[in-house]
Amino acid sequence: MSLIQKYNVPGPRYTSYPTVPYWEEDLFSVNKWKAALVQSFEASNTTEGISLYIHLPFCESLCTFCGCNKRITKRHDVENPYIKAVLKEWDLYCELLPQRPRIKEIHLGGGTPTFFSPAHLTTLINGLFINADKAQEYEFSFEGHPNNTTYEHLQTLYDLGFRRVSYGVQDYSEKVQNAIHRKQSFHNVAKVTFWAREIGYTSIGHDLIFGLPFQTLEDVLDTIAKTNSLQPDRLAFYSYAHVPWIKGNGQRGFKDEDLPKDTVKRELYEQGKLELLKRNYVEIGMDHFALKNDSMTQAFENGTLHRNFMGYTASKTEVMIGLGVSSISDSWNAFAQNEKTIEAYYDKLDLDELPIFRGHILNEEDLIIRKHILNLMCQFQTSWKDKTTYFPEIETILPNLAEMEKDGLLLIKDQTLFVTEKGKPFVRNICMAFDLRLIRKAPQTQLFSMTI
Repeated sequence: MSLIQKYNVPGPRYTSYPTVPYWEEDLFSVNKWKAALVQSFEASNTTEGISLYIHLPFCESLCTFCGCNKRITKRHDVENPYIKAVLKEWDLYCELLPQRPRIKEIHLGGGTPTFFSPAHLTTLINGLFINADKAQEYEFSFEGHPNNTTYEHLQTLYDLGFRRVSYGVQDYSEKVQNAIHRKQSFHNVAKVTFWAREIGYTSIGHDLIFGLPFQTLEDVLDTIAKTNSLQPDRLAFYSYAHVPWIKGNGQRGFKDEDLPKDTVKRELYEQGKLELLKRNYVEIGMDHFALKNDSMTQAFENGTLHRNFMGYTASKTEVMIGLGVSSISDSWNAFAQNEKTIEAYYDKLDLDELPIFRGHILNEEDLIIRKHILNLMCQFQTSWKDKTTYFPEIETILPNLAEMEKDGLLLIKDQTLFVTEKGKPFVRNICMAFDLRLIRKAPQTQLFSMTI
C-alpha cells in the first residue's frame, strides 16, 4: 500500500483545537465567553494588542469550489446595513472590555471584501478606531477579488493602514475556471498585483489550489509559471477541500469523477512545490510559501509563526475577536462563533446582544494539545519533555507515531518529534495522532475533507 492510500483519510485542517465539531457547546455560555475574553484581554492588551477578523460575506457570483460562508447578491444596498451591524457588534465588545483596545492586526475576509465600496470600507475601518487605538507595530490585510478590486480600493485601504493584500487566483486554466465558476484572466491578476506594488503594499499574496476539477499537471505548472512572473511575496498552495455535504457551499458544479484523485492529486502538489522551491520560495507551515525576505519566512525561522482562524500570521495575539456573520473569536482559553445567517446575526444585535450562537471553553488538556498541534503546524516539530507540554496519553499515542516514523514521516528523539521533509505533506495526519478528542470519538458522518 502506498503512503497516499494509507494516509489519505478525512481529517481537520486545524485552524483551531479542539476543532469545531468537537466543541462542548453544552458547557459553553455567552457569560463564560465574556469572562474568558476579559481575562485574556487584561493580560495581553498592553503588551501585544489584539487582532480583529472581520467577515464580509457578500459575493456577486458563486464559485463552486468555495466552502466559505457567503451570501450571493448583486444588490449593493446590503453594504451599509451590514457595516452598521459590524460596528454595533464592535461597540458591544468595547463596552465589555475594561480598557481601550490596541489593535495589532485586522484581516478582512469573505465572501468578497472588495464587493464593498471604498467609501463603505472607510466607514468600517474609521469606525473601529473611534473606541480603539493602533498598536505600535500593526499589520492590516485584506482579501481582494482580481475582477472587482479597483485602484481606488487599493489606495483607500493603503491610506487606512493596510499593507498586505491577497488575491484568489486558484488556477489559470479556462477549463478549470469554467468548472469552478471563477473566470478571471491573468491580465486582471497582473493588473491588481502591479497596482498594489505601485501604491506601496509591502506584502502581496496569491492563493492557488491544486486538486480542482479537470486540473492537470500542465495546468498547475502553467499557473505557477505565470504566478512566478508576478513574484508575489507569499503563496498559499492549498489542497481543494471537497465537502459537498455542507449545505449551501455550492460544490455541486461538477462530478466527483472530474476531480484528480490520490496519487494524481499528490503529484500536482509535489511537482508544484518543487517549482516553487526552485523559484526562491520557502515552505512555511502547511501549504504556505513565502519569499526568503518576507516577514512570514522570518517568523517561521525565528519560531514565532502562528496559526489561527485567519490562517498563518507572522505574529501572535492571545485575543482575536471575530466580527460579522459566522466569524469565530479566540481568547486562547475559549472560542465563540457568531450566528451563521445574516438574519439571525441582525436579530441578536437588534436586542443589543453579542451575536454568538456556540462556543467552547478549553480545559487544561485542550490547551496542552492545542500547543502541540500549533507547534506541528507552524514549526514542523513539537516536544513533551517538560511538565508544561507533557500529557499522560502521549504513552498511548507513541505506537501510532512509531508507525509514522517507520514510514519516514517523522523522527522522534529525546521526547521531541521532528516532521521530516517526506512527512510535511502528511502533517495533518501527524496532528490527528495528537487529537485526543478525535481519537476518543471518531465521527460517524462526513465532517472533514480528505487530508491529501
